[in-house]
Amino acid sequence: MKSSRVVVADTTPLNYLIIIDRSDLLRQMFGEVLIPRAVLEELQHPKAPVAVAAWLKQPPSWLRVVEVEHLDDSIRLGRGENEAISLAVEHDVQIILMDERRGRAAAAERGLLPVGTLNLLDLADEKGLCEGLEALEELRRTTFRAEPELLAQFEARMRERRHSDSKRTSSES
Repeated sequence: MKSSRVVVADTTPLNYLIIIDRSDLLRQMFGEVLIPRAVLEELQHPKAPVAVAAWLKQPPSWLRVVEVEHLDDSIRLGRGENEAISLAVEHDVQIILMDERRGRAAAAERGLLPVGTLNLLDLADEKGLCEGLEALEELRRTTFRAEPELLAQFEARMRERRHSDSKRTSSES
């Protein structure tokens, strides 16, 4: 993926990347992140984590709140997912950051590439932008929910990558 791409984010991936202090991966991997007003409002909820509230007091320059002009009423999801998908379609943004299974399916039906939090951490690990296993462990200590098998798959992939990298490094020595 090119670093100059624009992506649209739903609440959950952004929320958890902020909590584990990895939100800057989005800038490094994509450049600019668009969010609809509904996602901003979800992130600003009074019960939002302290880290998210603090982050939003001075949001980074690569985050841009964009109003949705053409809401797709056929999307039967929460307001945040609905606006995020509509925004991506409206602005012809191919990648949407989204974790919710039904939201990912709705995004894919509209020709978008849904990328979840685990996918982001895996890609960042692969690119050497973060230590994926460490980030995954930090994510596990939050309220993030995923099937144990899915978490195990990502952990195994990151461990295998680390093992392959260390084998390659020692053979080059």
